[in-house]
Amino acid sequence: MSERKVLNKYYPPDFDPSKIPKLKLPKDRQYVVRLMAPFNMRCKTCGEYIYKGKKFNARKETVQNEVYLGLPIFRFYIKCTRCLAEITFKTDPENTDYTMEHGATRNFQAEKLLEEEEKRVQKEREDEELNNPMKVLENRTKDSKLEMEVLENLQELKDLNQRQAHVDFEAMLRQHRLSEEERQQQEQEEDERETAALVEEARKRRLLEDSDSEEDASPAPPRPATRPNPTAILDEAPKAKRKAESWERSIGTLGGRSQLSGLVVVRKTDLDHGTQNGQQAPSPGTLHNRKPADPAPQTPGTSSLSQLGVYSDSEDSSG
Repeated sequence: MSERKVLNKYYPPDFDPSKIPKLKLPKDRQYVVRLMAPFNMRCKTCGEYIYKGKKFNARKETVQNEVYLGLPIFRFYIKCTRCLAEITFKTDPENTDYTMEHGATRNFQAEKLLEEEEKRVQKEREDEELNNPMKVLENRTKDSKLEMEVLENLQELKDLNQRQAHVDFEAMLRQHRLSEEERQQQEQEEDERETAALVEEARKRRLLEDSDSEEDASPAPPRPATRPNPTAILDEAPKAKRKAESWERSIGTLGGRSQLSGLVVVRKTDLDHGTQNGQQAPSPGTLHNRKPADPAPQTPGTSSLSQLGVYSDSEDSSG
């Protein structure tokens, strides 16, 4: 096992290296190399995004008839991870970058495009100055004016920095903090003052309302409690509650001038003549013998409405 790591090889005494045949390989031959995607790209076939750093087993070849300052340019072939379409890009030693050649589009190259635009503008300016001397004078005047503006701005920034160098930022922050606290305290005092004014106004309004209500509704003096008379129930008139309620619901009270008030006819008796001669007729509700008067019996021929208000006297008064 020790011979496995030996670097020296055995050469026989009759070894002749010139007898070893040489391989004639083409100059545009391809090699399989392992590499990572040098930039973000998007496949033109399926739209798949291939990000920078994605690893591929690529085929490498040397580009024929393209050399930059003696440095060869190499081309790489990779396949899309989704549709297996072939994508090619090559090296760009002039800009120390890579150039997309076929099968995909490069993303996020705004900086490169900006640099190319600046180079194009600079080249156009040089071409114009080469053929037009007046243009050279105009460009120099613009450049001098721009340089003066830049110097003025720089001087202003220097002066501003010098003024700020003598400013105590801690004192400024402390003063700002104190002013903020005073403002908050003043706002709090104003809020408390407004709250107290509102409470005082509400209290005065409540006192005025209480005084007005006491003057309008003064309590009446208490009356002495009267003892009920045990025999007072005998003096009360009989109550025709149900008849009165049904009568009032149908045609109203007897005192009202309604259209049905003429239907009730009171029977004239001898008591009416007595009242005409000056004698006072007893009330329907009271009796001489303290007995309640019974209502007159209804005749079967008369209507119920005509008998509601008719009452007969007691037996004593009729006799």
